[in-house]
Amino acid sequence: MKIDGRTLSHSASETIRIMAVRRVREGESPSEVIKSYGLCRTSIYRWLRASKRRGEVALKSLPSSGRPCRLTDHEKKQVRRWICGKDPRQYGFDFGLWTRRIVGDLIEERLGKTLGVTAVGRLLAELDITPQKPLRRAYERDPRAIAKWKTHEYPKLRARAKRRGADIFFLDEAGIRSDAPLQRTWGAKGKTPEVFTSGQRQSVNAISAVNARGAFWYDVYTGRFNAGRFVEFLRKFLRTRRRPVFLVVDGHPAHRAKIVAHYVQSRKGRLELHFLPGYAPELNPDEFVWNHLRQRGTSKKPLKRNESLRGRVETDLRAIQKDRPLVRAFFHAASVAYITD
Repeated sequence: MKIDGRTLSHSASETIRIMAVRRVREGESPSEVIKSYGLCRTSIYRWLRASKRRGEVALKSLPSSGRPCRLTDHEKKQVRRWICGKDPRQYGFDFGLWTRRIVGDLIEERLGKTLGVTAVGRLLAELDITPQKPLRRAYERDPRAIAKWKTHEYPKLRARAKRRGADIFFLDEAGIRSDAPLQRTWGAKGKTPEVFTSGQRQSVNAISAVNARGAFWYDVYTGRFNAGRFVEFLRKFLRTRRRPVFLVVDGHPAHRAKIVAHYVQSRKGRLELHFLPGYAPELNPDEFVWNHLRQRGTSKKPLKRNESLRGRVETDLRAIQKDRPLVRAFFHAASVAYITD
């Protein structure tokens, strides 16, 4: 069977050339040698002539030079600075994600040089810039408040918890749906795969709390989350707690309600609420519980016929509760500072 040598990699072609010439020198017939590799019959005679004139070095592959980049080294560094940590909208574009075409337009606008889409792709690879899924960040974030929480407020809270013999927990709520988008699967090119799942749309809500030692508490419920329900959850949460609890929560209105504050005061020091900076979910390790649940839940394992979403969620949360190393890993994902708790 004939092989098109152009489909082989440079290294594979080089190896074949060297081995073929060595076999001929050892006494084999050139036609039989080239036939064994499935390549064009005349190729080996060119290799033999080249090796006779310049030796085995003539059989080595040469790097493909291609057309040189039109940008200087200084201009390449400029392009990297424009892209890394920046948003196309900062340069007047109406799209918030970088594409090769937008990068090309920016280069033409600022440097007066035109690069094709393929050339821009090569440039980005050379600059070690890769396509990545970005993290969402709210405009309302306060970087100073976030830095203060990490460097001052949380270390002080941890030190006070140690003096009082209290446990620090992070709490959060989430909603889970049975029709969550599925993740990717493999299938024939041009034919979208089908995954059969229940057509009944189910939804449940869950609340959980984690701490750096791997402890995990949860409850699954239906209906709306409000201040009254939050107080019910706090009562359930405290039933099995012998030590005081410093509970870190986000700024949800239910967490700041007067009825909640009154309940916390009635605990006479057994419970304290502490609030994270706004729009900083990455500071809450419990957020990574829900991310783990969604990545490993119905998006990975669609519901079977007549299967209950609530039962599935409770099973998944129970498995997390038993896996203390996994819970501690959520703290690594949120902030290394939490591990020292």
